Amino acid sequence: MSETPPSIGAMLTATVPMARTLGLEFTETTPERAVVRLPDQEEFHNHVAGPHAGAMFTLGETASGAIVLAAFGDQLSRAVPLAVRAEIGYRKLAMGPVTATAEIGRPVADVVAELDSGRRPEFPVNVAITREDGAVTGEMTIVWTLRPNA
Repeated sequence: MSETPPSIGAMLTATVPMARTLGLEFTETTPERAVVRLPDQEEFHNHVAGPHAGAMFTLGETASGAIVLAAFGDQLSRAVPLAVRAEIGYRKLAMGPVTATAEIGRPVADVVAELDSGRRPEFPVNVAITREDGAVTGEMTIVWTLRPNA
């Protein structure tokens, strides 16, 4: 009987305390797209009873990490994925549960080819954060790198 490896969501929840603390829910994780949901929780509200900006940032960054692991998990024996920088724009008031949808902004094959050539590739992950009614409440770009192992 073979064991099924843990999902990326289960792995991140087990290894990243902040994802566990916020109770993030991983609803889709593929090399093309990651979708992570932040339930509405009063203990993480801001002064207007919506999700705190820091919780929304963590939600977006976590979705970006999930897609990076899905897309480059086969490269982990030779490189470590690291977030290099991030930018977020808060567009509309977020109320209730919010969902982050992440997509890689560069072809995975190009990133791996750059790693193969001995360079340290960087690539953006674009994230949209939405309310349940579909309104975009935030947009985020996280630039990641694959740092080759020494």
